[in-house]
Amino acid sequence: MVRKRRFSRGEEKGQPDYILVLIAALFLIFGLIMIFDASIYNADQFFNDRFYFVKQQVVWIALGASVGAIMCYWDYHQFSKLSVPVILGTVGLLVLVLLVGDKINGSQRWFSLGGIPVQPAELAKPAFILYLSTWLAKDRKGFKTLREELRYHFTYELLVFLILLGTVGGLILVEPDLGTTVVICAVAFVIYFSSGRDMIHTVGSALVAVVGVVLGGAAMLLESYRMTRIQTFIELLTTGTVADPTGPGYQIQQILIGIGSGGFWGKGFGESRQRFGYLVENTAFTDSIFAIILEEMGMIGGIVLIALFLLLLSRAYRIAVHAPDKLGRLLAGGIGFWFAFQAFLHMAANVALVPVTGVPLPFITYGGSSIVVILVSLGILLNISRHTNSS
Repeated sequence: MVRKRRFSRGEEKGQPDYILVLIAALFLIFGLIMIFDASIYNADQFFNDRFYFVKQQVVWIALGASVGAIMCYWDYHQFSKLSVPVILGTVGLLVLVLLVGDKINGSQRWFSLGGIPVQPAELAKPAFILYLSTWLAKDRKGFKTLREELRYHFTYELLVFLILLGTVGGLILVEPDLGTTVVICAVAFVIYFSSGRDMIHTVGSALVAVVGVVLGGAAMLLESYRMTRIQTFIELLTTGTVADPTGPGYQIQQILIGIGSGGFWGKGFGESRQRFGYLVENTAFTDSIFAIILEEMGMIGGIVLIALFLLLLSRAYRIAVHAPDKLGRLLAGGIGFWFAFQAFLHMAANVALVPVTGVPLPFITYGGSSIVVILVSLGILLNISRHTNSS
């Protein structure tokens, strides 16, 4: 039987969701093991230290976990006061990276801040979730007529939401980073849809979805390399192969070769062949790490990993449902959906269910900005779990 109670601001809070903590810890430990395994070739070749990338990841995890611990025990209601400066600062960084960022392989996504590499697009995920949740959690004013309500919703909610999303998403798309743009747009839509239950809000959400699909299609059509990825993906689906295995279809073909050789049980830990320079650049321990997992641990390893992400999503959903207020519900739902959707997108791209996208696998992929923002956001989620009305 579920026992409910309401927390007041001054009342002693409960304990964080320890199942969620355990899941995250398992992911982090597994991620470090797989980063070491998948990065040996690159670490030996370029740094003469096979632990090079693991050492860096440990530092980022320590930083993210430290800030996340603070977030866990700092009343999440106070975060709303920071939502405006945080989103303004993030937009500023997104503009700055386009002006002075390092251009790597045609993308301008990173710059150095005091010697520390920063990827603003990763920071935009929790920043936008916090801002949208704070804004949409506010009580709506009363209306005398349906016409007044319609005018208010479409002028002060729907239009403002589209402008905000267009600004953040557009800046990230220009870098270009379509994968992160898709993640942010999907999470923003879920938060917006979840913030209201009346018919007017539902119609507004449908319009947001239509606008998103149209603009997403336009973004693909306007860039030749994106169209090439789509064509390669369609070609692979219809024929089972790619016409030019050394060109646009090279990466996905190498991924599928590794996955196919892994079979159901996998080759065994440390037995991957694709990690030895067959996958493009550092993708064996970043964008394609799920493929290495499937190659070494087989389909059964992939099933276990997917089950853990589903369990993580269920815990986040439980926290959102039992949150004491709308702000908590939107924050927890947004963060949980972000983790799950990004994991799905990474895995789906690695098994050719969607075109290749460069999004990290949460908690597991190598990357400083990514793991720090994920652990900080996990801290916020755990914070909300301490305030839940269920025990």
